[in-house]
Amino acid sequence: MKYKSQKVAYWFFALSMLLFVLQLVYGFIMGFAHAGLDGLHSIIPFNTAKAVHLNLLVVWLLSGFMGAAYYIIPEEAQRELVSVKLAYVQLISLALVGVAAIVGFHLNYWEGRKFLEIPRPLDYLVVVNVLLFLGLILVTLFKGKRKTTTALVLSMGLLFAALLYLPGMLPFDSQVLDSFFRWWVVHLWVEGVWELIMGGILSFLLIKLTGVDREVIEKWLYVIVGLTFLSGILGTGHHYYYIGVNKIWLIVGGIFSAMEPLAFLAMALFAVNMYRKGEKKHPNKQALFWTLGSAIVSFMGAGLLGMAHTLPQTNLYTHGTLVTAMHGHLAFWGAYAMIVLAMISYVLPNLTGRKLYNGARGRAAFWLSNIGMIGMTVAFGVAGVAQVYLERIMKMDFMEVQKMTEIHFYVLILCATLFLIGVILFIIDFIKYGRPTDEALETNQP
Repeated sequence: MKYKSQKVAYWFFALSMLLFVLQLVYGFIMGFAHAGLDGLHSIIPFNTAKAVHLNLLVVWLLSGFMGAAYYIIPEEAQRELVSVKLAYVQLISLALVGVAAIVGFHLNYWEGRKFLEIPRPLDYLVVVNVLLFLGLILVTLFKGKRKTTTALVLSMGLLFAALLYLPGMLPFDSQVLDSFFRWWVVHLWVEGVWELIMGGILSFLLIKLTGVDREVIEKWLYVIVGLTFLSGILGTGHHYYYIGVNKIWLIVGGIFSAMEPLAFLAMALFAVNMYRKGEKKHPNKQALFWTLGSAIVSFMGAGLLGMAHTLPQTNLYTHGTLVTAMHGHLAFWGAYAMIVLAMISYVLPNLTGRKLYNGARGRAAFWLSNIGMIGMTVAFGVAGVAQVYLERIMKMDFMEVQKMTEIHFYVLILCATLFLIGVILFIIDFIKYGRPTDEALETNQP
């Protein structure tokens, strides 16, 4: 059964795709700057490009999560969204916040706090926007005919993400206190509650795509939730090693950071297991590729590469280097970007009635983007290891080391171009599907 209010999801996905492309533009600006080709420095300095690149990532992923929720919750609750008009108001306000933040960065109006750069007045608009979104989702779920584990885990992740934004708004004169609570937002989002959002979306997609019984799939969700809370919360300690807090965090951070891959391993095993149990008859193989790929790549990027440089003995040398960029790129791509693209691939045929998922373009989009991202990860890794050795161990000058690692960014730019081609092919398919129609929603889609 489909619901007409699910059409709202399409426009959140459309905003995601627009911001995704813009994020990549700023990524290329940074890549060329690292390669010594910083011709735009007088117009877009590196620090501005970095702030825009990171914040666009957050906004387009949030828009994707919101779109996924607006599609999943009505279907899971078996009722229409309580207010479609307010959902569109929320979409417009989210877009305006994003545009205002980007303009602010270019005008040097931003907070000097890494990953939380948006101007403080916009924080309050973000809170209002997210509260409106949560109100629509939770009221729809509360009034619905059923409350599934999938919907509850997704809603819980979205609710906690909103609550954990608040510590980042607290003003502190102490740099140590500010850093301490800043990681409550940054770490507990991406290595905590966003994993719950990913788990909820992953569960929904596997139920739809594999045909495995809901009860079997949702039992796995409890395992994932448990591992996420156990490792993710205290794993925050790996950001506290060298910011002036008690040394106990070296032990706590080290132990629980080593456990963090377990949640992503559980997701990978969960997805592959359900696929093997399933009927494998669902026609939308493209959505299935992105779904399984998300679970597997997130384990590699967020799990294994994350643990590789968060143990205290290693992090002493690697923190703040390109090794972090290596982990961050593959982790965000696998865990969150790919699950959004999986959701889009599943949803578009249902909203539009057009079954374009069997084409070569969709398969090329998947493989080119993933091969490109893996190439970028390797380039970051090689450059990062060289940087660690030359700068942190051999004590060479920072700028001299940057000059010596420029060659790696030529390789990275080539891989990023491959990645970009894959993304463009995906967006071409997105456009070709067309807009959602009531007729498509009135028929039962697979």
